Amino acid sequence: MNEIPYERVKIARDNGRPTGTDYIKNIFKNFIEFHGDRYYADDKAIVGGIARLDGIPVTVIAIEKGHTVKERNYRNFGAPHPEGYRKALRLMKQAEKFGRPIVCFIDTSGAYCGVEAEERGQGHAIARNILEMTTLCVPVISILIGEGGSGGALALAVADRVWMLENAVYSVISPEGCASILWKDAKKAREAAASLKLMAEDAKSLGVIERILSEKEIGKKEFYDRIGKLIKEELDELSRDTELVGKRYDRFRSIGMDVIR
Repeated sequence: MNEIPYERVKIARDNGRPTGTDYIKNIFKNFIEFHGDRYYADDKAIVGGIARLDGIPVTVIAIEKGHTVKERNYRNFGAPHPEGYRKALRLMKQAEKFGRPIVCFIDTSGAYCGVEAEERGQGHAIARNILEMTTLCVPVISILIGEGGSGGALALAVADRVWMLENAVYSVISPEGCASILWKDAKKAREAAASLKLMAEDAKSLGVIERILSEKEIGKKEFYDRIGKLIKEELDELSRDTELVGKRYDRFRSIGMDVIR
């Protein structure tokens, strides 16, 4: 059995790994956070607002896990409720209205699956985000910085460019969840991880992502400067593209076609 995939999962979940707010603080300037979905509440698992990247106004949205136990409880361990996804969509539509590009940082094991989340329309909120993101008329870059779990991650990842850090993971389900379903035993998570194709290299080979980002000097100024420069360069290129919506649609329609053929 290949042990590497589950080792990547453990690295992606490490408490000391930079979270969404770390990227916001170290890459962007003059960040102003917006709150609430204008329907129900403000979900602390999703942080979003406006900022500047090298002088250019952008909308930034991040799924935030926190580092300490106190922070993780406050952020619901990075598991958004429906109102979190609705807040994200509100900010995206606002960005489209004012012509601001969008940058998303994704780090979640999945959307919150409690009864109250289902009562408030969790599935609909995720589906609505996916639908609306396909038609946004501004550039969108989504970066998986830790875990990318199921629809909870995909709800912020229907983008023109999807990138992953080299030790991030992206999967339809967690290894533990997969093992529980297939073998009725969560302890077989290592075996499940080896079959899920969840590593960055897998995602790139399948056409799910465009770029794998090196984690050299992760957490240091040089690391954030490098990521910020790559984002700025990509946004500059995307801003000149007059066919963003069509190309984004084609991008997602083409995923997996080589496998089918």
